[in-house]
Amino acid sequence: MDEFQGKYFSITDPQGVNTVIYRINKTAKELQKQYPKYTVERLVYSEELNGNMKKKTFFVDYPEPEGEDLVILSFGEEKVVVNMGILKDDKLKISRRPIPVKFDTIYSEVPTEFKDFNYTPNLKRPITIIDPETTEEVKPKLYIDSQTNEVKGKCKLKPYKSYFTFEVK
Repeated sequence: MDEFQGKYFSITDPQGVNTVIYRINKTAKELQKQYPKYTVERLVYSEELNGNMKKKTFFVDYPEPEGEDLVILSFGEEKVVVNMGILKDDKLKISRRPIPVKFDTIYSEVPTEFKDFNYTPNLKRPITIIDPETTEEVKPKLYIDSQTNEVKGKCKLKPYKSYFTFEVK
């Protein structure tokens, strides 16, 4: 029977804040011509309430021995705080200062489709679009590209709604 290997760590969100964390994966050098150099993968977590605080325990499957680079997104009312973290040797180190983020606003009064990307069954992809109200990812609609005969994804965005999107380059 295969043994499961992983690490976990916990954070506590104050009332009105919802934190999600992504693992940054570097694509193997020999595959970088056909795939993006980096992909992101959302960490699974469990949650328990403690008064008006939420304790979240995040899980990292098969961590790299040299450590894992993480993007930590804390969604609050009308803002997102972005931090970087490193999980190594059973310790999580978080940057002392939030990092500045370059962003663009996407606004439309009609439903919009946003950016094609190659589909990967493990949900690792170069770009992530998040609904800041629920902190859930916008799930892509899959289709077969008739020109390349590949499965691709496209995200459909609702009109009059804000989204948070990020891509690791």
